[in-house]
Amino acid sequence: MATGLKSIIETGTKLWLDSVDPELVDKNIALGATGATSNPIIIADLLKTGRFDDTMATFFDEGMNDEQVAWAMTDYLVSDAQDKFQNINDATAGDDGYVSFELDPLLEDRERNVPHDKRVKSYIELGKLWGKGYMNRMIKVPATAAGLDAVEELAAAGLALNVTLIFSERQWKLATERVWKGAQRRRNGLQRFKSVFSIFVSRVDVYTEKQVASLSKEAQGQVGIVNVKRLWALNQKFWADKKCPLKQEIIFASTGTKDPKLSPDKYVEALAGSDIQTNPPATNDAVGKLNKSYTRQIDKMPGKEMLDEIDAKVDVKKLEEVLMDEGTAKFADPHKSLLKTIKEKRAALVPTK
Repeated sequence: MATGLKSIIETGTKLWLDSVDPELVDKNIALGATGATSNPIIIADLLKTGRFDDTMATFFDEGMNDEQVAWAMTDYLVSDAQDKFQNINDATAGDDGYVSFELDPLLEDRERNVPHDKRVKSYIELGKLWGKGYMNRMIKVPATAAGLDAVEELAAAGLALNVTLIFSERQWKLATERVWKGAQRRRNGLQRFKSVFSIFVSRVDVYTEKQVASLSKEAQGQVGIVNVKRLWALNQKFWADKKCPLKQEIIFASTGTKDPKLSPDKYVEALAGSDIQTNPPATNDAVGKLNKSYTRQIDKMPGKEMLDEIDAKVDVKKLEEVLMDEGTAKFADPHKSLLKTIKEKRAALVPTK
């Protein structure tokens, strides 16, 4: 009987690594990972290691400013990961083997206060800029008001999409309907149409611990799992009659256990059996060390009493508002940190005249 990550994969789950670190990509491909994702935190942490100073120095020499270097390095690291997953993308005819490329988080920066229409236009322009011509690059767009207003055009343009930062049925519904509307306008039809919808899990449970203290001991810590399982079921139903050659899937995101007192595989185990988990490297390492065998759990729900309690006590509208506010800050602030890191690297690597 298989154990660890192999066991998770045998339940029907695809594993995508929440990193584009070249060394970790190689390690996790060997463990069964079939895709990866990136964000400004990941890129900044990689650049801080000093392992990519020589590459950065070439961009400095070309006269790029800090913002241009940030995107050049993101493109470099995502492209490297894409090359490693390309054979999987080929073998699955475009159903797997993707690497996500996140668009400019500063479009949602509250300090900049970019007008809605300009944000929508920028998402569309940047998505086409960074996504065109790549077979296994997935353009990552947040499920903000502007992001949701952009996804139809991006899908119509033939791009593979990862609509991220989803917490509620409202966001998922708008995302799927608009992506599907755009997909039907694609010049080359649905043959390579691929979209995923990233539902954040553990952040929901962090929220309920702070904001919904009245939940019973049994229900507390289960809301994120219940929420994403319900959205998974809705997603299965929505796409069932669309006759798409490729799977349009849920990504179970934010699967790292935040509470050290809980098992590190809490979410990995609860969501085993279908679609995609984007696990942090530490979570995959922990699953390997636990050496457990897993079974399909994705379509198993808790009892009616717990579901009724969650529905009665959790205000989904408030949950979405709070977590989206936190989430957009977690997008913008790391990108500012990335730019600061590049500025410091420039000072260290570029000789003063």
